[in-house]
Amino acid sequence: MMKPAGIFDIIRIDDFSATPKYQQVVNSILKAVEQNRLKQNDVLPSINDLSFELDISRDTAEKGYRLLKKKGIVGSVPGKGYFIRSTAFEQTHNICVLFNKLSTHKKIIYDSFAAALGKNAAIDFYIYNNDFSVFRKLLNSKRGDYSYYVLISHFLEGGEKAHEIINNISKEKLIVLDKYVQGVTGEFAAVYENFEKDIFGALEKALPQLQKYQVLKIIFPSYSYFPGEILKGFYSFCNEYAFDYKVVNDVAEEAINEGDVYINLMEDDLVVLLGKIQKTVFKVGEQVGIISYNETPWKQFILNGITTISTDFKKMGQMAAGMILDHEQKHVEVPFALTLRKSL
Repeated sequence: MMKPAGIFDIIRIDDFSATPKYQQVVNSILKAVEQNRLKQNDVLPSINDLSFELDISRDTAEKGYRLLKKKGIVGSVPGKGYFIRSTAFEQTHNICVLFNKLSTHKKIIYDSFAAALGKNAAIDFYIYNNDFSVFRKLLNSKRGDYSYYVLISHFLEGGEKAHEIINNISKEKLIVLDKYVQGVTGEFAAVYENFEKDIFGALEKALPQLQKYQVLKIIFPSYSYFPGEILKGFYSFCNEYAFDYKVVNDVAEEAINEGDVYINLMEDDLVVLLGKIQKTVFKVGEQVGIISYNETPWKQFILNGITTISTDFKKMGQMAAGMILDHEQKHVEVPFALTLRKSL
């Protein structure tokens, strides 16, 4: 048995990745075995060396090796250490996932995606915090390293050039999630929301409850990653059904009036809105109404239930995984739903 030269060029930790570090150890070794850079009987670093060289805890290093032992890839000999026991394994997919942020609903997407793919998929997970320059650098640095790239594209600014970066990816490896990106060419997979149509349809279903209110207000920060198509659908609904309406850029500065319905997009703004309403004499669901974007478990309990309009995030992750498992390159809109509760 011998230790391969440059072993820490093979086993690496990316501090910018949201993938747990123990899983990065696992993914690095599996990828190296798959590429024949690590062969049967090759010696691996000790727990101490792995911990020191990668600047990770001993527990993290041990967890990585423990998972590899469970897969039958790594073996150990007391007093001698760890080695590649077998190169016979099935890792059908090596996937790069880029999300704009890690919110509750983004976690639902990721968890359902990973679960549907199963244990033989290696996923490297990155968060770019709605920053286009970080998105560009990550994607350019990872080009050609993966069998699939799964991308959610929401930016505070610079997003009009996103298609130029995405078009550098081989289209058979590309899956666009959540938002359809205009300008991306060729045959590729997409699982997305139709933001303009979805908000119009959801508000239309809520029309009987909305008719007791006079003004619809959508809380849409001026510096936001939310797609402008949401506003288009909102305008269309208000004009179609003769509602007075207003776009509120800063809810903290907005007066709460009887007869208003507030459509909330961001969780932080919802907290501010609830605090402001609490200081009035108005009762939610009677004098003022609330509709919140994106279903999360706790919204069914706040104020005896907050009405939500939301896509099925679990379904989105499952559908994206299905595209990979079935080698499909089609475009699919994710189901969108209105959940009526007492806030309306």
